[in-house]
Amino acid sequence: LPSPIPCFLAQPVTPELLVSPSSQDGDLGSECLEDRGNWTGRLDFLLSCIGYCVGLGNVWRFPYRAYTNGGGAFLVPYFIMLAICGIPIFFMELSLGQFSSLGPLAVWKISPLFKGVGMGTILIVSLVAIYYNMIIAYVLFYLFASLTSDLPWQHCGNWWNTDLCLDHHIIKVGNTTFPVNITNTVSPSEEYWSRYVLHIQGSSGIGDPGRIRWNLCLCLLLSWTIVYLCILKGVKSSGKVVYFTATFPYLILVMLLIRGVTLEGAWKGIRFYLTPQFDHLLSSKVWIEAALQIFYSLGVGFGGLLTFASYNTFHQNIYRDTFIVTLGNAITSILAGFAIFSVLGYMSQELGVPVNQVAKAGPGLAFVVYPQAMTMLPLSPFWSFLFFFMLLTLGLDSQFAFMETIVTAVTDEFPYYLRPKKASFSAVICIALFLMGLILTTEGGMYWLVLLDDYSAGFGLMVVVITTCLVVTRVYGMKRFCRDIHMMLGFKPGPYFRACWMVLSPATMMALLVYNIVKYQPSEYGSYRFPAWAEVLGILMGVLSCLMIPMGMVVAVLREEGMLWERVQQASQPAMDWGPSLEENRTGMYVASLAGSQSPKPLMVHMRKYGGITSYENTAIEVDQEMEEEEEESMM
Repeated sequence: LPSPIPCFLAQPVTPELLVSPSSQDGDLGSECLEDRGNWTGRLDFLLSCIGYCVGLGNVWRFPYRAYTNGGGAFLVPYFIMLAICGIPIFFMELSLGQFSSLGPLAVWKISPLFKGVGMGTILIVSLVAIYYNMIIAYVLFYLFASLTSDLPWQHCGNWWNTDLCLDHHIIKVGNTTFPVNITNTVSPSEEYWSRYVLHIQGSSGIGDPGRIRWNLCLCLLLSWTIVYLCILKGVKSSGKVVYFTATFPYLILVMLLIRGVTLEGAWKGIRFYLTPQFDHLLSSKVWIEAALQIFYSLGVGFGGLLTFASYNTFHQNIYRDTFIVTLGNAITSILAGFAIFSVLGYMSQELGVPVNQVAKAGPGLAFVVYPQAMTMLPLSPFWSFLFFFMLLTLGLDSQFAFMETIVTAVTDEFPYYLRPKKASFSAVICIALFLMGLILTTEGGMYWLVLLDDYSAGFGLMVVVITTCLVVTRVYGMKRFCRDIHMMLGFKPGPYFRACWMVLSPATMMALLVYNIVKYQPSEYGSYRFPAWAEVLGILMGVLSCLMIPMGMVVAVLREEGMLWERVQQASQPAMDWGPSLEENRTGMYVASLAGSQSPKPLMVHMRKYGGITSYENTAIEVDQEMEEEEEESMM
């Protein structure tokens, strides 16, 4: 046989499936697909998934959710929801990505009628990537501000402080010599955040963004530059960076934990965090909060898991990886709670106030409360630098996943044109998202960030995940999906996974969606209430990702021929080239869909070409026999 044509010389004159049987049995297509790339190290995939899932939410959302929803008792619904909703959907996403070696758009060859789900995913991820990198920019700002002998938010008396500013040193003196009324005062760290970093007093609301804060703008530019340099060569570069960004936060977290538990009053905070209040378990709100924490913490529905798995080898043990990542994520969240609340306990003792008065969630914890706590420690700039460096590494690998998802999705749609220029295309995406994020660097940028955070990945994301679950199990078929996993991993998913995919997971997510709609509350930031037009804009963001699904359906139906119902049926069936991307992995039923395969015994063709029967080809024989038996039963 003549040697295959190099990929860079190959021009896509005709689609691969239309190549004649004499065209090297599809060698050209197989060779070119290798350009997509794979993980280069054994731990690249696992560490990338850990880095993606273990993010800012583990530090600033889980501990707060736990203490407000029953303390230690919250772990009961948390792990139940992890088992019902988290692990099964996580495994489903990894399976789809690894089986097809395709991104979140092209993977919908599984059922082209629902390609709009992939479009909705990309819209959601793009919106999240814009504001998530702004949070990383804030972290960079504080990281640089920590490189000093005296933290700038330690004392009052700066130009940005007001008459309401009162630092903790005065409060401590007040506890011993004279009473100080702290009810109408503001901490130096809070004024530093709102009046210096954000300069929010320069904006009257979301409709009045004010001027660009150039120091924030430069931090955002640096953040996007770091992200671009790390994803420059796709998973080959980001897969190496995560060896540091996914593991180093654990080192810092342990250091903060050891420092935290040795502080006076630390156990007061930990007791507040973990004391179980089992009466909370009777409230539906607690179960919903647990499910929400699992849903967003694991990052299901954003396409990151599917994208990472698509760069795996075909027989990678993602079943094992699923349990390592999901349980590791849960343990990290609990560990972070100890690190955070031990310091908050010390802080409450220093200020002479209850723990619940200093405990906050989200940016309030990261940029106000914890920085204030750092000022009370010896060597405060060192601990502050460590804390923000941990947040930086936690945020970056999640951002890598968002960007890799967008780039992979589009390059898989136009592989011949974009794949050779992936670095340039990544640069274009980064520049575009940076420019769209400039409004977040203005004096009123925080209002826009809150709006994006509240609506970009709200009910739209839930609709995407519910639809994916239903399409895979109902339209594609549970039997067929289990056969694919059997062919890939050598065993079928057990009754636990099948029950969750068919009933428990979609039912739980439907309950989440209904709860979110029924309990809808307008966005707010502190005492500021968003105007009606801003609420409408936010809702439209969520609705637009949902509308992608029917829009995709219309396009898919118009591409088919025949009556309307015939078109719908044809569009809902898997595409002709659906299946493993490499020819050597297309055993059993999938060999028949390869270009040039005309044998009624496709597995035999595969064996003659590659020689021998591996354990996975034995699996393919079993799958073929099972299908033949089912056909015979249906004919009887």
